[in-house]
Amino acid sequence: MIRHPLCRAAAGLAVLMLPLAVAAQGAKQDKPAAAPPAKPAVAATLAKVNGVAIPARRADLLVRERLAQGQKDSPQLHAAIKEDLIRREAIAQVAKQAGYEKRADVQAEIDLLRQTIIVQHYLRDWLARNPVSDTDIQAEYDRAKSQTGDKEYRARHILVETEDQAKNIIAELKKGGSFDDLAEKNSKDTGNKARGGDLDWNVPTVFDKVFSEAMTKLEKGQLTETPVHTRFGYHVIRLDDVRPVKFPQLSEVKSRIQQQLQQRKIEGLVQSLRAKAKIE
Repeated sequence: MIRHPLCRAAAGLAVLMLPLAVAAQGAKQDKPAAAPPAKPAVAATLAKVNGVAIPARRADLLVRERLAQGQKDSPQLHAAIKEDLIRREAIAQVAKQAGYEKRADVQAEIDLLRQTIIVQHYLRDWLARNPVSDTDIQAEYDRAKSQTGDKEYRARHILVETEDQAKNIIAELKKGGSFDDLAEKNSKDTGNKARGGDLDWNVPTVFDKVFSEAMTKLEKGQLTETPVHTRFGYHVIRLDDVRPVKFPQLSEVKSRIQQQLQQRKIEGLVQSLRAKAKIE
């Protein structure tokens, strides 16, 4: 594998942050985002199960959640949610009678869920008070565009363990050997060896720096004269084609950039709070 590793946030933080991007999407940048108005409940009670009332606000919460996930508001949706809540209540009553509320493992899960909900609401409100601006989005877009460059390349490679192996492959190719056959037979890169080492169209920054520098020096159809050594092994590279890069318009990627910047803000906040906390 030759692609440059990407930074990943911690899994636990990502779980907390995922709902925030949806909540903040479409929010105005000049003032805190307001929650979508909930449909007023016809009555405070949605239904009763064995005399126990189900609050209508539970259905309101689920409706908002489903709409945020992309479902359409409809009588069928409301009916399905009502039925779901009725079934939950029926099961919950039986579980309560059986003593599940008092079980230590159940209490631990309830405590964790309660904490998660509180944290999510705090982070969502903090993000509304500290929004990503259009200026921030434009700057990130310009940075990504400048790093991408104006060309993208279609190359093939054969990755092997030793320099001698790579030299032997170069010699075979110069004698008229098939790049596809040699890649399938010898390459360690299982992701593309069956395709003759084809790496498809990519900008240079996608690859390891040493690899990309060697690739961009080649002319169309040219093969590297000597093995290219990276942390993955030794590469034999052939450049198949070059074309102008088609960078997306800001309007096409604005929401994605906004979400990424929101996640960075939240991660920065969490790291700051973690650094200030007294840990024993």
